[in-house]
Amino acid sequence: MTYLMFVAGLVGLFVGGEFLVRGAVGVAQRLHIPPLVIGLTIVGFGTSTPELLVSLQAALSGAPSLALGNVIGSNIANVLLILGLSAMITAVPMRLSEMRRDFAVMIGATLVLWLMLAGDTVARWEGLVLVAALAGYLWACLNGAAGTSAPADGIIVRPLWKSLAFALGGLIVLMIGARFLVDSSTEIARTFGVSEAVIGLTIVAIGTSLPELATAIIAAIRRHPEIAVGNILGSNVFNILGILGVTAVVTPIPVAARFAGLDMALALAAALAMLGFAALPGRVGRLGGGALLAGYAGYVGFLGLG
Repeated sequence: MTYLMFVAGLVGLFVGGEFLVRGAVGVAQRLHIPPLVIGLTIVGFGTSTPELLVSLQAALSGAPSLALGNVIGSNIANVLLILGLSAMITAVPMRLSEMRRDFAVMIGATLVLWLMLAGDTVARWEGLVLVAALAGYLWACLNGAAGTSAPADGIIVRPLWKSLAFALGGLIVLMIGARFLVDSSTEIARTFGVSEAVIGLTIVAIGTSLPELATAIIAAIRRHPEIAVGNILGSNVFNILGILGVTAVVTPIPVAARFAGLDMALALAAALAMLGFAALPGRVGRLGGGALLAGYAGYVGFLGLG
């Protein structure tokens, strides 16, 4: 049964990702919004829904290390694993001139989180600050975006309702598939005595990042790399400002000392590496993708030895 759940989850992820990308591109074309903005908002925030559900459930059930590890581990996986795999499929262009604000918010949110982890608890008032920052960022992304991207000639644009239905249906299938994989993988890990923090940083983080992974890979295959980049940036911002913020508002999150060390250092290093690719070559090619994947493999290996 566990293996059947795994296979069903995997199929669900890629079917859902296909529909979500098609729907997101259709929404961007119909509203004349740059695909990057759709990736940052609808796709990036939507694919982070599993992280939100897992973190809230973990915090309320008395496993705060799982909730915090899920957010930090997902942000690490988004850059090193998802961007790395996307770049191995096709070169991923990143124009810094179009994403300065988004990189600044992602790196700033990471630094703020690290500062919050210096205390013993992420308090409710800190959660409210994070949620307010997310609302401001979302407004900045969408304000005036409609009508700024002219439709390409010769492209048949489907009705808005149909594109939204594609995107919503794909997102639902993605979440069901991710849940199947997370449940089975977490149960197996617990039978081997793996700690909650390590499960959160690896299995749950990767599992809840599977919608981002499937969406980014399919976006790369369909030659829409801007959706993959927006998905990663938007997801990382939402993970910290939205997921951690909402979770802290619901219940203050005790902080395990381990998170403020290697885990946050790597999360910041990954964000800065992504910025470096955007600032210097303006793209992530196969060599860069391989380096990101090697970094992630080293991190997971280190956690396994620990």
